[in-house]
Amino acid sequence: MTEAADAASGIASAVASRIENGIENAQGQDAEVLLAAPRGFCAGVDRAIEIVERALAKFGAPIYVRHEIVHNTYVVNDLKAKGAIFIEELDDVPPGATLIFSAHGVPKAVQREAQQRGFRIFDATCPLVTKVHKEVARLDAQGYQIIMIGHKGHVEVEGTMGQLPEGRMLLVETVEDAEQVMPGHPDRLAYVSQTTLSVDETKDIIAVLNARFPNIKNPHKEDICYATTNRQEAVKQLAAASDVVVVVGSPNSSNSNRLREVAAQHGVDAYMVDNAGYLKKEWFAGKERVGITAGASAPEVLVQEVVDTVHGWGFETVREGEGEEESIVFVLPKELRE
Repeated sequence: MTEAADAASGIASAVASRIENGIENAQGQDAEVLLAAPRGFCAGVDRAIEIVERALAKFGAPIYVRHEIVHNTYVVNDLKAKGAIFIEELDDVPPGATLIFSAHGVPKAVQREAQQRGFRIFDATCPLVTKVHKEVARLDAQGYQIIMIGHKGHVEVEGTMGQLPEGRMLLVETVEDAEQVMPGHPDRLAYVSQTTLSVDETKDIIAVLNARFPNIKNPHKEDICYATTNRQEAVKQLAAASDVVVVVGSPNSSNSNRLREVAAQHGVDAYMVDNAGYLKKEWFAGKERVGITAGASAPEVLVQEVVDTVHGWGFETVREGEGEEESIVFVLPKELRE
């Protein structure tokens, strides 16, 4: 699995330039745009979108999708235009229809109900989320009480906690929660994590849990996915090289929100926009370098629209990062491979 990509050489040189010259004294230099690498779609998002598109091509519209396939307005609207219908309740799916589970995963109860209703089902759950689901089942079978580190109400958290009967797992959102959580079996305890959390903040939570419960079972491999980790590492480097950072992502995208937070925590003005129409020219007044990245569910076309808009405001040079490429590809369901 790809490790967090190092800073692109272009971004690294921008950091050196900033240190040497100082942004405030960079008179006469071209205002420039720095693009993070990696950014945008990950393998799980690519797979989920392709499942919907291939199902539409093979079975025709409408295709029903439980919840937004990924958390991006542009992607969802594009698939709606092609014939996808996004629903939250299975009562809204007619008998005999084709149903796709979103990339975030679904509770066991939803899976069972969908099967009982006889739908043609395709599961677009990200394989890295499925890995966490399997870990939950294995730990539960071994008699562990499980703590879930994640954000209450997020569909991925609901899907993961829904792998077990209600009330079986405990949810921890913050360091304060970790300090106060009272498991019923502290000597037979394990934790799992939402895949799109802040790496740094999650480490703080894990440190508290390990200190309070020395016997707590840690995952064999970190649950936060490679794409989340890579993009957060890249945005740290981007923030160090920029006066302002723009993250392209929809408001309900967890990983996009985390990117904006990480950039802000590294001392730079940071904004998140669904598309270029949300940009405000005053954000860039007096700035020399604009860093741009995108959440794992945001398509590159939206990034380019942001670049074009900022370019029109005087940021003439665009430098593309050269981070390590992500080569992971997840296989499609067998019925949709041809």
